[in-house]
Amino acid sequence: MSYSRNAFLGSCIGIGLLAGCSSAPQPENIAEVETGGAYQAQYRMPPKGRDAESNLVAEQMNAQKCRRGGKVTEPSSFVAPAVLRGERLSRNDLVDVRVADDDTFNGDYVISRDGALKLPFLSPIPAQGRSPDAVEADIAAALVREGFYDEPPRISVRLADFAGVSIAVSGAVFEAQAARIGGQRGEDIDTARQAALGASTEARNLSVALRSAGGVRPDADLSSVELTRAGHKHILDLRGVFAGRDAMDVMLLAGDEITVPSRACFQDEMMRPGPISPPGVTLFLSNLTKPAAGNAVSAVGRSVREVPYGTRFMQAVIDTNCVGGARATSAHRSAVLMTRDPISGISTVIERNIEDMLRRADRDDYDPYVLPGDAIACYDSSITNLAEVVGVLGAIAAVGSLSP
Repeated sequence: MSYSRNAFLGSCIGIGLLAGCSSAPQPENIAEVETGGAYQAQYRMPPKGRDAESNLVAEQMNAQKCRRGGKVTEPSSFVAPAVLRGERLSRNDLVDVRVADDDTFNGDYVISRDGALKLPFLSPIPAQGRSPDAVEADIAAALVREGFYDEPPRISVRLADFAGVSIAVSGAVFEAQAARIGGQRGEDIDTARQAALGASTEARNLSVALRSAGGVRPDADLSSVELTRAGHKHILDLRGVFAGRDAMDVMLLAGDEITVPSRACFQDEMMRPGPISPPGVTLFLSNLTKPAAGNAVSAVGRSVREVPYGTRFMQAVIDTNCVGGARATSAHRSAVLMTRDPISGISTVIERNIEDMLRRADRDDYDPYVLPGDAIACYDSSITNLAEVVGVLGAIAAVGSLSP
């Protein structure tokens, strides 16, 4: 082998050693990660030493940043205002109207776009946001007023089918948007129920709307959720719904607007599955090289994987096959988490030594929760990197030996 080729291989080995043994600097961030000022105090770097009497303080650090508002763990005595309770009619709802001993007005009617129920020969009757009982009373009064009856007749107004409604959800949710909830696809319609008198649905509840907007964020103030309907603002306390202490929920109408205020702090107690939390977390993954032959072999999607809401960083790292293998070559792997502060919109990147996190007693204080849209990348150990470099150099040497 010529001198130049030896020099080339020597340079490559030097580069390989340098790449395999040196460590990259810690990621820099605009957020005050090291002081616990980022979205989660758990993002700060763990100290090199391990205190046998470690105190877990990240949750308290998060709570100290909270603005005024009710904690999720505080009891809620919320009772929805009377105007929001019970069955309420909305635009496009199908109703069955019956007037005793009179076929002129009997039939199925759809609440009009302007929110009125329009019977033949009668002036439009307001229906949007009102109960069937209130509409019944107005129909009876209209029939007497228009001269069809001397005395109010018996009236029946029953919902035959709830329509889907368009609502707007904003504030401390993961996917603020205008959404459509309720209604059924044609293939899901139960013909026996359609033929029956009356209707029921849970698909137009407030909790469904919040989940359709990606679920509430950990900084949400559930004690003062705002529902704006027909220009009137109602303040709702949903802490009981989240905690499972009661099943109070509100049926929404077309045009309703929901605003979830923020407490400007990360609330650890909200990082668990619930009726208004995200259904799960979608993670973006990268570089699953040594713990498994590849993403496909590991049953991992090409770019994303879903984990339960409330999953922590190290759980996700293990779930994505970044941990384990031969201890001699795998003990010094690291993992990187890239996330975005949902309040400021600024990204944060942290890196953890996997083996150190597994060994230290205070791991929970530096093990953040993963949020929807987070990205995880795994880095192999220095020995694994060097082994790969040596393998490449071996292939180069083999090719070189075949050359004249």
